[in-house]
Amino acid sequence: MISDSLTVARSAFEEGTGWELKPEGACKGEICIPLATPPVGDTVQLDELADQLGLALVHDQDNDLWALGPAAPGGRALATAVAPNLTLPRLDGTTFELQSLRGSKVLMVAWSPY
Repeated sequence: MISDSLTVARSAFEEGTGWELKPEGACKGEICIPLATPPVGDTVQLDELADQLGLALVHDQDNDLWALGPAAPGGRALATAVAPNLTLPRLDGTTFELQSLRGSKVLMVAWSPY
């Protein structure tokens, strides 16, 4: 996306980048990235969104233009929220398979002393 200002219309950002700004974050197809400070109103700040989405933002001083890209962030988003199957040992010696909870909402907490 090329702009002559860091402040652009929300619709221009969405049309120029393909990212749709929703309450849950910036979405492109099935991929949504939560935003720490979601934009409010009809305008957005390119520098703030570039930082939150991990997009490059370059200023051409000679022509006073801003270029925002690339179109996709570098691996910071999940295409799906489906976890792979995990098999873990239980204290009683049996195993637990994550897939046994498929269809349920699950909160996973991981910890490691290393």
